[in-house]
Amino acid sequence: MLVNLDYVLKRAQKGGYAVGLFNTTDTDMLEGVLAAAEELRAPVIIGTAEVLLPYGELKLIAPSVRAAAERATVPVVLHYDHGLTVERCIEALDLGFTSIMFDGSAGDPENNIELTRKVVEMCHAKGVTVEGEIGHVGNADVEGDQENNYTTPEEAKAFIEATGVDALAVAIGTAHGAYKKKPCLDLERLAAIRAEVDTPLVLHGGSGLTDDDFRNTIKNGIAKVNIFTDLCLAGERACKKGLEGNVGYLEMRNLKVAEIKAETMKKMKVFGCDGKA
Repeated sequence: MLVNLDYVLKRAQKGGYAVGLFNTTDTDMLEGVLAAAEELRAPVIIGTAEVLLPYGELKLIAPSVRAAAERATVPVVLHYDHGLTVERCIEALDLGFTSIMFDGSAGDPENNIELTRKVVEMCHAKGVTVEGEIGHVGNADVEGDQENNYTTPEEAKAFIEATGVDALAVAIGTAHGAYKKKPCLDLERLAAIRAEVDTPLVLHGGSGLTDDDFRNTIKNGIAKVNIFTDLCLAGERACKKGLEGNVGYLEMRNLKVAEIKAETMKKMKVFGCDGKA
């Protein structure tokens, strides 16, 4: 069942759990993630991100992920993550994505607001929800203190009021990619943001966090958690097993789907969204 972010995140926020976004750059990942959602009867968010398009172009992947979402018996959001340009966001909108994230957080704040508002206006006209980001979630492989980029409650409230976004990604100490050292999450900041706004909050950079990290962020207001690197690592483990077992390409492909499904199920249970479809 194809739905938008409002459908799953408002329920998650009310129910005190989170829904996972699992980026699916190919049909192996797509099959593994949706099989996990179906087995656990969990709502799920699938899609891709602008930085991932070199590994699966929008026009190639969109028809398959949308068709799979429509066939699913659980709620599935088709989400375009971290859209860096309005043009690419429009392309995703035209290709049938039901949720778009415009991410101008690395640039000028006023420009971020202006462009996010523009994307919101276009998407809302078609019943498509929009995620924005204020503060900036950096990359795990970038050294240095990124605390200056953390989201403040005042920024969050002002951004939501100015843009009309349906979900907001906040920076509280996570980062994209594989962590080189244990992240230090600012849960007090997160709780303060949650107290200031009603809009569902999003945690980017979820791969590599502990189960307690996830539970604590959800307890303090997170309704959506983004996962990609951990799926890649699961696929890599499967390929290693296949090579060590001297299996053929097609059998290795099925090993990869099974490993990705298992990793997705593990995350869904921690997020508390199993049985919530």
